[in-house]
Amino acid sequence: MKRLFNAYVMVDWSGASKPTTGADSIWIGVVKRDVRFRLAFEAFNIATRAEAEKKLATLLGDFKRRGEKALLGFDFPLGYPRGLAPALKLPGEAPWLAVWTEIDRLVKDRPDNTNNRFSVAANLNRRLTESPFPFWGCPPKDAQTTLLATRARPHGDGDLPEFRHTEIAAKGASSVWKVYYPGSVGGQAILGIPAVKRLRAAHAAKVWPFETGWKALEAHDLEGADVLIAEIYPSIFPLAPQPGEPKDQAQVRAAAEHFARLDETGRLGEVFAPPKGVSDRAASEVEREEGWILGA
Repeated sequence: MKRLFNAYVMVDWSGASKPTTGADSIWIGVVKRDVRFRLAFEAFNIATRAEAEKKLATLLGDFKRRGEKALLGFDFPLGYPRGLAPALKLPGEAPWLAVWTEIDRLVKDRPDNTNNRFSVAANLNRRLTESPFPFWGCPPKDAQTTLLATRARPHGDGDLPEFRHTEIAAKGASSVWKVYYPGSVGGQAILGIPAVKRLRAAHAAKVWPFETGWKALEAHDLEGADVLIAEIYPSIFPLAPQPGEPKDQAQVRAAAEHFARLDETGRLGEVFAPPKGVSDRAASEVEREEGWILGA
């Protein structure tokens, strides 16, 4: 039985504004086969996004030299709720990529983790609604006319949706519009998407489901790609930390081991397909704009 991947790399990203390790920092978990072809786990806790991107580039380069394919998962949204690209009047036929390109253009993320994520959110709000909506959340000192520390108002008819289809399916996943506070993913997405965009360009990577289609995957679907990039949500996997193991490390280990086990038994490919009952319209929105959490 042919496996789709040889290595499984799961990333717990961070929107921190200064170098930090330990809880709520960047963790990279890698499951791959050792010299005896047994699955083995290795973790890296990295202080800055720049260092993490460099480490991921090294790992992916090592896999390529050995002729191995990698599944690379990030724990933040790789897409935004349907309608964002046209609302921003972004050019291009692929709405997800147009949004990636615009965020990459706006973000300034320095090697010491200082960044402008709140200014980016405020800029997008100004262009979308000329008000502090839909992005929200920041330290009070960073609040401005078009970005408030608290949510300005609920989403209503005529607004961009608060949640993507996948966040509704995952139950409990945070909205990408929430840029700050514990459990938020909005700031991580703003700072993470440019890094993923660079890794995609440098490592012959495809992004699921945008570039593969939202369907069960087989080996031929990965031809020409050394890496498949996907969105993950580690909280959906059962967690059993080992003695002395930090929660963040346990989460990336659990996710990596979960996908590795499915691949060992030939069942991983079907996880890339949509769940039953998804409408054609929703499937198109997921595939072109929103993305999906792998395993949701």
